[in-house]
Amino acid sequence: MILSMSDEGFLKPFSKRHGYAGVPKEITVRESAPENLRYFLREKARELGLDPDEIVCHVLHEMPDNRIKIYNCEWFHVYDVIEKVFKQLADIDREQLKKGRSSTRACDFENSINEFFLDEGIGWQLVGGEIQTRGPESFERTVRSAIAELDATGRVTATREIHEALHDLSRRPIPDLTGAVHHAMAALECVARDVTGDSKATLGDILKKYPGVIPKPLDTAVEKAWGYASQMGRHIQEGCEPGRREVELIVGMAASVATYLTKGTTAGS
Repeated sequence: MILSMSDEGFLKPFSKRHGYAGVPKEITVRESAPENLRYFLREKARELGLDPDEIVCHVLHEMPDNRIKIYNCEWFHVYDVIEKVFKQLADIDREQLKKGRSSTRACDFENSINEFFLDEGIGWQLVGGEIQTRGPESFERTVRSAIAELDATGRVTATREIHEALHDLSRRPIPDLTGAVHHAMAALECVARDVTGDSKATLGDILKKYPGVIPKPLDTAVEKAWGYASQMGRHIQEGCEPGRREVELIVGMAASVATYLTKGTTAGS
């Protein structure tokens, strides 16, 4: 049987049709938008039926002219354009659905952009139309697992605090690193209060009052992290702002311990 080029399998490249995938590159790009991303974004938008140059002008609040402005705008505006492209494609999908037609342009765009980010070591991801920070694979797995577990057990406040931590890490052009630390530890503190039934105690107090809530010697590590977070997230001094790697470590640790506490109570241990 001879398949035509219109068949679904032929719309995908060789590697996707046969399930080949390389190891994602180490993240080396965050506060930048490389030229190849700008080119890919422009071509992908055109492929999906949009006018990317018109969208760029709308994001930049500029009149159209003969320049291709995507190559000259500030790096963070490129990610604004990505969000705008997704929104327009999602609008098209909704209109098509009203007419009884299936359309997945927004999903296709999101998948393509995220694959590009992975392939090129870009530390961002498009999630539901919003550009969010992307950390190393271990960080992503830990944080997403925590969000799922907290959400499943109805811990709305803790879930929101984790989301706020990610939001602070995702701020453009300058991330709010101290805010991320504060929200991550607030999520852990919230879960610890819920687990112990001590709604007024700080996390530091809980670790002292309830020595079995986190097994030794891990409780000491959490206590040290709490002290660090308190210093950096609440009592920061001039010139002492934490680095991104340290903040990702704190956010990941807080998410991991919160998941541990949540699963422990779910299992009745």
